[in-house]
Amino acid sequence: MKKRFLSASLLTVLLLAGCGAQATTGGAGSSSAAASAGGQTVKKIVVGTGTQFPNICFIDKDGKLTGYDVELVKEIDKRLPEYEFELKTMEFKNLLLSLETKKIDFIAHQMEVNEERQKKFLYNDEAYNIFPNKIVVHKDNNDVKSVADLKGKKLIATATSNAAALAEKYNKEHGNPIQIVYTGAGEDTSTQVKTGRVDALISTQFAIDYLNKSADAQLKTVGETLSNSKVYFMLRKDESELKSKIDEALKAIKADGTLAKLSKQWLGDDYTVEK
Repeated sequence: MKKRFLSASLLTVLLLAGCGAQATTGGAGSSSAAASAGGQTVKKIVVGTGTQFPNICFIDKDGKLTGYDVELVKEIDKRLPEYEFELKTMEFKNLLLSLETKKIDFIAHQMEVNEERQKKFLYNDEAYNIFPNKIVVHKDNNDVKSVADLKGKKLIATATSNAAALAEKYNKEHGNPIQIVYTGAGEDTSTQVKTGRVDALISTQFAIDYLNKSADAQLKTVGETLSNSKVYFMLRKDESELKSKIDEALKAIKADGTLAKLSKQWLGDDYTVEK
């Protein structure tokens, strides 16, 4: 059976992409509904993602929702005929609550593991992205060469993000030398570094390469890798069957080279293995 991938209507995406708002309809009722076609029962799965993560999940110049996570979800959907995936876009800050309240069935938004999330949610086993987090500064900044050089300086991070968690952990272990400036999801932290309002942020090379090319961000990464963050899909605790199916599909996608191909296409390198 040839399966059609469901996504947001173009008009709705164009109207709502700028604010990262919900781009499809549907919710808890649609995620649990099962449709029968050609004698085969197909369960609809609503996948939560965003629109403001360059090259990961974003609206392209033609108004299309695309990116590494989006195209990977589509590939998984192709390989699981018992499911029909529907992408639902929303602001990053609303993803966890939407998962908890069953408005979506899993999250595809470069979700890293932390203890707080693990207590409430379920991650799949097979990482689909591994990227090195580093300190990022203005390209002309030669004073900061490592995280240790941020003593007394400002580092900007999105509240509740893993970048913030890394900075908080470093501060806790070293007597709070860094002044962490918290910001909301989707806010332009790179401009804050470019203009000198803050000294640094934490990110990965592919994101900085994209910002330098697309927005003349004038940034560079410095120092040793702070962490090799493994990225997973996030589900509810009661979704072990769906988790197993996703892992099964991901293993096949890795084995035949499709995952590495997607990573090179969208991220500029193979970030499916540790660097």
